[in-house]
Amino acid sequence: MGKVQGEGDYASAKKFDDDEAAFVKSGRVDQAARDAEPKSQAEADEMKRAEEAGKSRSRGEEASSRKPASGANGKPITGGK
Repeated sequence: MGKVQGEGDYASAKKFDDDEAAFVKSGRVDQAARDAEPKSQAEADEMKRAEEAGKSRSRGEEASSRKPASGANGKPITGGK
């Protein structure tokens, strides 16, 4: 399969998927989540404002509840896997 640039960059999508899976298997997720927690109330407030700003531009659905995108054949797009 040839490399497509932009939204369909298969090599980059596969690398991302592989790196993500390796990170999850590494057992470092909990520590990374703790490291990402706000360090102050001001930082927590800023994070909340950023989240609300992002949601204000969304289509009104949570990312985790979206259906996978479908290609022209109606099958889910899998990022080149």
